[in-house]
Amino acid sequence: MQQTPARGDVTIGILALQGAFAEHQVMLQKLSLRKRMAIVLVRTQEDLARCDALIIPGGESTTIALLARLAGLLGPLRDFVKAKPVWGTCAGAILLAQTIEGAKKGGQELLSGVSVNITRNGWGSQVESFEAPLEVEGLRDSNRPFQGVFIRAPVVLSLCPSPDDPPIQIISRISTGLLPSSQTLVSPDEDDTDPRDPRTIVALRQGLHLLTTFHPELTKDDRFHEFFVKECVLPTLA
Repeated sequence: MQQTPARGDVTIGILALQGAFAEHQVMLQKLSLRKRMAIVLVRTQEDLARCDALIIPGGESTTIALLARLAGLLGPLRDFVKAKPVWGTCAGAILLAQTIEGAKKGGQELLSGVSVNITRNGWGSQVESFEAPLEVEGLRDSNRPFQGVFIRAPVVLSLCPSPDDPPIQIISRISTGLLPSSQTLVSPDEDDTDPRDPRTIVALRQGLHLLTTFHPELTKDDRFHEFFVKECVLPTLA
């Protein structure tokens, strides 16, 4: 059952067409905030219009985009991204990207909300999924690692902001030393700790938007959801 926002509530939408939207809902429900929060599972334009911010979950990016088009949501989502905070996780990160590589035949619809070029399934198939402890700037208890869950995760290939775009803040990277032996981002003669290498970026923020290539909703740790609400959403409502 959808919550009905009251005056003064913050309303967080979760795009609920396909993927791990229910897991995001559970994580949001765990948060303790001073401001009352309503959660809307977004399936229609009317649902989206009620929201102050949106989470696009992990799943299958091509399927989510197709279902959004069939629901008449692609245009409204692109307008929403221009004005309000959006967080994309895994498949959601692909949809938020400006450009992608490795799209399926026929191409991939994008929302172009974050100035990155990204590749689908950058670390391999489902069977090559893995977890890794991440240092994340800005989280509560930031000295405590966040366990990143990477399932057919995309990889950031490059940052491509224009002069008029908000600056990009990189909030977490992964060392290739933490990757399974079957997966490599760089050749053996390259420096995998080079902070200039965008392929190590797994979480970043640009303006109102948050992008994570992994699945914070598949952990029991609510700090990323807290970060999105407190750092990206609530300041826009002050």
